[in-house]
Amino acid sequence: MSIATEQLEYWLNDPYFDEATKQELLAIRNNEAEVEDRFYKELEFGTGGLRGVIGAGTNRMNIYTVRKATQGLANYIKKNGGEKKGVAISYDCRRFSPEFADETARCLAANGIKAYIFDELRPTPELSFALRKLGCIAGVMVTASHNPPEYNGYKAYWEDGAQVTPPHDTGIIGEVKAITDFHDVKTMSKEDAIAAGLYEVIGKEIDDAYMVELKKQCIHPEVIKEVADDFRIVYTPFHGTGNKPVRRILNELGFKNVYVVPEQELPDPDFTTLDYPNPEDPKAFKLALELAKEKKADVVLATDPDADRLGIYAYDTKSGEYVQFTGNMSGMLVAEYILEERIKTGTMPANPAFVTTIVTTNMAKPVAESHGLHYIEVLTGFKYIGEQIKLFEQNNSYNYVFGLEESYGCLAGTHARDKDAVVAVQMLCELAAFYKKQGKTVWDAMLDMYEKYGYYKEGQYSITMKGIEGAKEIAALMEKLRNNPPKTFGDFKVEEFRDYKTGETLNIATGEKGKTGLPESNVLYFALDNDAWCCARPSGTEPKIKFYMGVKGTSLEDAKNKEDQLTEAVKAVIGK
Repeated sequence: MSIATEQLEYWLNDPYFDEATKQELLAIRNNEAEVEDRFYKELEFGTGGLRGVIGAGTNRMNIYTVRKATQGLANYIKKNGGEKKGVAISYDCRRFSPEFADETARCLAANGIKAYIFDELRPTPELSFALRKLGCIAGVMVTASHNPPEYNGYKAYWEDGAQVTPPHDTGIIGEVKAITDFHDVKTMSKEDAIAAGLYEVIGKEIDDAYMVELKKQCIHPEVIKEVADDFRIVYTPFHGTGNKPVRRILNELGFKNVYVVPEQELPDPDFTTLDYPNPEDPKAFKLALELAKEKKADVVLATDPDADRLGIYAYDTKSGEYVQFTGNMSGMLVAEYILEERIKTGTMPANPAFVTTIVTTNMAKPVAESHGLHYIEVLTGFKYIGEQIKLFEQNNSYNYVFGLEESYGCLAGTHARDKDAVVAVQMLCELAAFYKKQGKTVWDAMLDMYEKYGYYKEGQYSITMKGIEGAKEIAALMEKLRNNPPKTFGDFKVEEFRDYKTGETLNIATGEKGKTGLPESNVLYFALDNDAWCCARPSGTEPKIKFYMGVKGTSLEDAKNKEDQLTEAVKAVIGK
């Protein structure tokens, strides 16, 4: 009997598991491949928490795997003496998100740890804000972000408001792995938890405080009011958590013409109007662009289901079309606006810092340096940007001003320690109003940046490899690149090879070795000539390997050609 079959029989026969779970498993009992996929391993609690397909089984998102993860978190909190501080919990619009949040709260309560749970869905950045506002030791966000509808997830945060980083991530993972018997997981009824003062519902008071903090990022409120009558915004929350906070902040700042895509306004766990609720996907903007053309919108905005990512299109007066922005483009535009205007208005703090990740556009460095900001690169994942804010505060070294990553996430201010699409919407709309007053579109402003800093362009190539065999293929491909790093990618020469797993760098021309200076991570980076680069990284949340790349051109056309050449060269090198 295989391990998967043994686990299936255990779930079917143990009274711990409810009848609905058993009925679901009985229906697939004779499907060997399905049984194998559901039970061949435990859904891994990684550095980003849990993420997986919803369903019964050890390799699925369900109340049992959520409880087990929470018990591990509770054990770690108690070992660190944080049980008196409590844990904040939020959730998005996905299937079982409220149930998983409730299970999390009741498990924590059964361990003597107070749970503060939102009364309805709220964005990820507000969870990050709430846990610090309430003085909690940790936070949990139930979301699968922009994954397809069959997924859900569980993101763990620590008391600084960022997703868990070393040593807390490995500490929590260790505690979760140490639980080998579901019967060791504690829970209690909601009624008993409330009676014991360990289950508190939160809402409006946190919303109000969050809005106050967002408004502090506004640099030119007067400009918004000046152009409000003629400035038009189309917005879609993709059925998710952004709807209420985004509309509220735009309204309170004085934007008058905000048109929300009606078909995508309300929560819908099936994301009926979307193939994929991801602002990176042009198809997801179909309804928003139709409404934008009808309303003659200046900008078209979309936030993903948990409202930590922002996608945008902006109107181009010359072509009469809407231009799609990558996360790098919109992030750099917001950065340039904030840095320029903070300097002009005398509101730039002393020792300002700008933080990005190793796969973010190379444009970030000259932008930061031209405005006199200290520039820092961290590993992929916004939690490492959030960690820098904590370190700045602990060391009294720098003042964080802005941070971004390529995957449509940025943060202005320090009210949250994760990427915040609500404040990104606010700043994008403010800068759009600012440029409109000057007779410019957002696209015009982007072209100005390209002329000033160079035509940087980034791309990504992903290969999906599902299941056990897929995981082995991804590992083998990474080892091949690690052990025999290519000297060229087509016409692009490799100048430096960085292996973030070993922490070593290699100068290809001289053979000189150095250190990356960053924590261990299974990432390979190839610095190429002419400010181009390529980076290989297995996804932490999906069964795929991602190749990030970037080039610098002399025009839009030149940059596009170079990106195409580099993409084809990467495919040739990896043979996929």
